[in-house]
Order: sequence, then structure tokens, then C-alpha cells
Amino acid sequence: MTIASARPRLGVPRHLEGLREAMVALVRYADRAGLRAPVPTTPGWTVRRLVAHQGMVHRWAAATVLGSSADPDALEQQGIDAADPLEWLADGAIDLVTALVQAPEDLAAPVFLADAPAPREFWARRQCHETTVHAVDAASAYLGRFPRAADVPWIGEDVALDGIDELLTGFVTRPRSRLRSPEPHRIVVLPAAGGTAWVVDVGPTPAVTTRVDAGSSPDGDSLLRGSAVALYLSLWNRSDEVTPDAGDWPDSWRDSGVTWG
Repeated sequence: MTIASARPRLGVPRHLEGLREAMVALVRYADRAGLRAPVPTTPGWTVRRLVAHQGMVHRWAAATVLGSSADPDALEQQGIDAADPLEWLADGAIDLVTALVQAPEDLAAPVFLADAPAPREFWARRQCHETTVHAVDAASAYLGRFPRAADVPWIGEDVALDGIDELLTGFVTRPRSRLRSPEPHRIVVLPAAGGTAWVVDVGPTPAVTTRVDAGSSPDGDSLLRGSAVALYLSLWNRSDEVTPDAGDWPDSWRDSGVTWG
């Protein structure tokens, strides 16, 4: 198994472009679905709640980049109460992008994932994927079902690969992640293109993820392969398009502690 340890780097401009693409999709599908529509990918949520949550996260992230504080509960309530929630959402996204564009390259701000890039890039990356995943939620509300890769054409392969990497190296490896297995269980995630695969070793302690050369034919107990976008959706629990070719998917995956903060 050939190790490929370098973290993929899209850079701040591409992450901000990905955020913009996701915002366009989120607003479009939220408007088409209607604010009262249920969101299949986030059971118990309506579109209004989804929009309020996303707008809260944008404002909280902008405050973090600017070195100030924010009350997430109060911000989310603003979104719930907004006369025009979609306009309120857009205002928060604009403020977030402005904060990131104007932030210095050597920004000093907290980050919260393992294997995190420098703060400015971290926050651009994190909000790109936060917004992309919730745009998929809005699409699911419009469709009335879990989406598939063909339903989300705005997600580029490069963004999907980057989001897979963030999830597998940054989120599921955190001590707070609940991805656990009483016995050792190795997951292999193999995109159809991109050159990098991921090996996730799950056990009774926090998971360990290794980037490997996709051509090295890594072995595991569960093999998950498909297009980058299909894998992205499935790994973020937003689609069932991709299922393991071999072995069982760990029961703890959906409860693995992937949260907004």
C-alpha cells in the first residue's frame, strides 16, 4: 500500500467559489421547496429551520474570523423569525465572504479539526463544505427524497474530493467523534478519479485515517467506491447511492459526531 500523505489543497479562492455555487443552489432549492417543506436528509427539520441554521453558522464563522463572539442560539432564532429568511441567509453569506477575503494570510483564529490547514484556509474550506452539504439538504427538500450525484450538478469533483478528505481526516478522527468499533474495522474509500484513496482504521479509540495512492489497491473490511460526488454525498449521510462493495458499514457511522462546530 503506497502512502500518499499530502493533504489536497484547493486554496481560498476555489473554496469561496464553491461556497458561492452552494449558496446559489441552496437559495434556489429552498425557494422552490418552500419554507414549510420537510427536509428528508435532516429528519425533523423544515426548510426554514435549515436556512436559519445555515445563516447562523455563516455569522458565527464570520465572527470567529473577525475575532469577535456570537451567540449561536440567538442567531438561529433571528433566522427563524426573519420576515425574509432567504434574504437574511444571503446577508450572512456576504458578510462571511467579505471577512475571509479581507482576512490576512497569517490570520490568527481558532480551528477545530485534526490535520487542519492554516486558519484562513480552514474557515474558507469548512464553510464551503458546510454550505455545500446544506445545499444538498435543500435539494432533498425540493425532491422529497435523498438525492443522488446527478441531482446536484453544481458540486465539482474537486470540491467533492476535498470534502471527503476533510471529513475522513478532520472530522472522524477527532476524540469527540463517536465512530467506534469493538473490533478493528478498516474502511477503504476509493474514488473513481482523483489519485488518492483513504484508509480509515476504526476501533474502540478514535479512528485513524491514512491517505494512500488509489492505484495501490488497498484492502479493507469495507470497500466504498464510486464517483467523487456520490461518495461525498454518501459519506456525509446525504445519499444512499454508494454502499460498500464488501463487508458491512459500521453501525456507528451515522452517529460519528459530525456537527457544525
